[in-house]
Amino acid sequence: MTEITLPVPEIHCHHCKMAIEGAVGALPGVDRAEVDVPSATVALAFEAPATLEQIVAAIEGQGYSVPSPA
Repeated sequence: MTEITLPVPEIHCHHCKMAIEGAVGALPGVDRAEVDVPSATVALAFEAPATLEQIVAAIEGQGYSVPSPA
């Protein structure tokens, strides 16, 4: 099981939380997708067949950006 927290700067409300958690949580292999609005982050726990690329695509598909690691 992979656990990671991603920054998503555009998160600012309950709607953001529900949209991201719904999109990411629907992916096969995602065990946990929890949005923290105050910190604008998404805590994830996932395993195959889910990939980080699929998760980022699901978040971006909802209209949010995930910054690339520096």
